Amino acid sequence: MFKDFEVQYKDAGTGSIEGYASTWIRQPDSYGDVVAKGAFTKTLAERWNGGKGIPFLWAHQMDNLKSFIGTAEADEDDKGLHFVATFDSTEEAQKVRQLYKDGRLRKFSFAYDVKDAGTVTLEDGTKANELRELDLYEISAVTVPANEDAGVVDVKSGRRNSKADEGKIRQAIELLQDVLGELNEEEPIDGEDEPEANAAAEEQKASNPEKAGLLEYIKSI
Repeated sequence: MFKDFEVQYKDAGTGSIEGYASTWIRQPDSYGDVVAKGAFTKTLAERWNGGKGIPFLWAHQMDNLKSFIGTAEADEDDKGLHFVATFDSTEEAQKVRQLYKDGRLRKFSFAYDVKDAGTVTLEDGTKANELRELDLYEISAVTVPANEDAGVVDVKSGRRNSKADEGKIRQAIELLQDVLGELNEEEPIDGEDEPEANAAAEEQKASNPEKAGLLEYIKSI
């Protein structure tokens, strides 16, 4: 069986997406179901090693290797089944990532078997089928959702490209050019005492805190 939801977009090495595959909202979805909090606890612990390594597919196509577009990690929180899926580097996976980034895809779905369920009466008197324990098989990128409440949290493209980073990278390149120039210019002259030359170099570094800061930044990226 499948459930469909809306998603949001996130970032990682090859791109990632973060959202909710299910929510605990007490409003029946298009199948007449509501999901009880804790419905995924057992399957995450037993089938998915605490929520790791869940297949992220395109449109539930389990028999098509090209439809395996990434891997998800999931956990239950106060809102629902939260997940972060990292996209593979394949052409198919990156096409799906771009569709989410562009906002042309906003939904996802999950495949499951029902282990325990029962009829409940909601606060407004509506009767619904409550899914109390589910066996999760995969999470899929899809076009049409069953539950409009599950939405995208964040999508990332897989590369650092903000204007702030670009400016710092430019500064870093200029600094490296300066450093290379200094290495060529500051070779000890004949007869110069090496400890004195090293002390002078350290004094020069200390007198330029902007360069020191940029060096630290370069180490961090």
